[in-house]
Amino acid sequence: MKTNSFRLLLPFFICINTLVHGQSKVGTTIGQALLIEPSARTAAMGNAGVTMFDEVMSAFYNPGAIGRISGHGVQFTHSLWLADIEYNYVAASIRTGDLGNLYLSLTSLNSGEIEVRTVEQEHGTGERYTVTNFALGLGFGRQVSDRFSVGAQINYLHETIWHSSMSTVAFNAGTVYCLSENGLRIGASLSNFGVPGNYDGRDLRILYDNNPDRFGDNSSLPAELITESFSLPVFFRVGLGLPVNLNSKNRLLLAVDAFHPSDNTESVSLGAEWTFVDTFSLRGGYQNLFLEDSEVGLTLGAGLNYDFGGYMFRFDYGWADYGRLENTQRFTLGVTF
Repeated sequence: MKTNSFRLLLPFFICINTLVHGQSKVGTTIGQALLIEPSARTAAMGNAGVTMFDEVMSAFYNPGAIGRISGHGVQFTHSLWLADIEYNYVAASIRTGDLGNLYLSLTSLNSGEIEVRTVEQEHGTGERYTVTNFALGLGFGRQVSDRFSVGAQINYLHETIWHSSMSTVAFNAGTVYCLSENGLRIGASLSNFGVPGNYDGRDLRILYDNNPDRFGDNSSLPAELITESFSLPVFFRVGLGLPVNLNSKNRLLLAVDAFHPSDNTESVSLGAEWTFVDTFSLRGGYQNLFLEDSEVGLTLGAGLNYDFGGYMFRFDYGWADYGRLENTQRFTLGVTF
């Protein structure tokens, strides 16, 4: 048993050991809204959520959690993101008997109105534009055994900048393995593996002079700029989770995740949760240790669970420090039955 456990944990420690060798590719991918973690609970724990399966939104961090979600459920998160960007996320899980569970998600991000500025009119042209992101996801997960679960999700992403837009499809997959019923958990997931996308729209239509040195020809030919294809932010997570029962009324949950993104350097996040009589929880964590030029760090939060006639209602709050960018706050409401 010890040999098998060592073999399971070895890839995790190798991933931790190679963190210092990452290379940053910040600003080289599209679909950044897919990287915003929705759960206020997990956000308060440093976003170390790859081994969690206790709420509907656990599937965002690891589709392998879909198969372990008990009952039907729905959760909604609202966050006033950085620079007053509005972010909303809705997720629902549906049990389909012995086959497994279905998972549905909807992501919405809106920048609000932004002034159009040019080199000649640096104080604004009088026009305003918006940036919006919309993602629709469908997933399926199955608990293969009492210890092992697997899941996958496909997302359709549509991103708009003023009058130009881009659409693409992304794929997520993951697994969760429990070494014992209430013991150490191991999780791994791959997110946003998909088709590169490029922008198209009337903002890219221009008037073109084929030969500026030649006079008398048509110097205002209608033309269209063609943008390069941009990749999605592929994100690999691997982590450990350890539930600890202190006594009949108090329990702890400890978690550590390692991240390998395609557009940034590797990092590690830590989180902990204390729960009292399955009703009240306090959480804390630290996100993205070892990330180059990181502005994030301490995370804190709390949550309430209440069983009302077979319906389990929960409210979670998460706060995350973003350094010079101040902070973000998430509010999550949910019910399972």
